[in-house]
Amino acid sequence: MTSLALAQVDASQLIVIDVQERLAAAMTQDALKQVVRNCNILLQAAQLISVPTVVTEQYPKGLGHTVPELNSLIPASGAVEKRCFSCCENMEFQARLAADRPQVILAGMEAHICVLQTALQLKAQGKTVFVVEDAVLSRNSAHQTNAMQRLAQAGVIVSNTESVVFEWLKIAEGEAFKTISRLVR
Repeated sequence: MTSLALAQVDASQLIVIDVQERLAAAMTQDALKQVVRNCNILLQAAQLISVPTVVTEQYPKGLGHTVPELNSLIPASGAVEKRCFSCCENMEFQARLAADRPQVILAGMEAHICVLQTALQLKAQGKTVFVVEDAVLSRNSAHQTNAMQRLAQAGVIVSNTESVVFEWLKIAEGEAFKTISRLVR
């Protein structure tokens, strides 16, 4: 298990959950800005080093689409539309999960609802789940804190954006390192 405690580029897949326009409008704007920035870093890094990515949208008719700052980073397959809180309850999401990638890195909104339920179900499916604490958000910070505690108690790895991307890289050299270093500055 120790080898899986680090995010590994060839074992990971990134899931960005429901960072949508109308949901974003309900968030504390300073916290939202940080989460969008960190989701952007994760998405760009994943794209750069070929980590498969899935983006979801909860009921886009009502909550709008992914925020414009992240739109260009949505995979060519498009966002998975869902109505269930846990992504795992959606057949299209399950079909897009890479079977050969045992680690799932989660970011998005809301930490105490969709992120929490998805993380717990992925863990129950046998995945090693990382939740990127500085890339998740809830309307109420107490709910987010509670979600992080529950996830850690359940054996989910609570991490942060820089830890994940530098664990993916492993070494401080090459173009990917230079590009990602610029992103996190």
